Amino acid sequence: MAKKFDETLTLTLTKAEEQIMQLLWEKERAFVNDLLEMMPEPKPAYNTVSTIIRILEQKGFVGHKKFGNTHQYFPLVSQSEYVSNSLTRLSSTYFQNSYANIVNFFAEEGKLRRKDIEEIEKLLQTLKTSNK
Repeated sequence: MAKKFDETLTLTLTKAEEQIMQLLWEKERAFVNDLLEMMPEPKPAYNTVSTIIRILEQKGFVGHKKFGNTHQYFPLVSQSEYVSNSLTRLSSTYFQNSYANIVNFFAEEGKLRRKDIEEIEKLLQTLKTSNK
């Protein structure tokens, strides 16, 4: 259902917008009441969620289908497209477009566990052998 990510979209989402998008990606189609039911306590007001959904529509992330006086919402941008775009933006903004710099940053911050390093090594070895 998701369309190709449009580079002209507003690329950043607020924490609240991302929370709603996570629920829509999980559910695929939902009414505001469905989203509210999925949210943890304390739940926001119906009008708050409705406003956030309308903002997401304006940003091009969400579409809707009308059912009488209510709307069923669905994502127009896939989660993987959003993640890819976010990581690319993060890389270009803070790490000189280098994923190695990202890994180095996490290593220097002590955020990489031994298991993470082993998995990265396996991935790199797989890439090396597949690119021969």
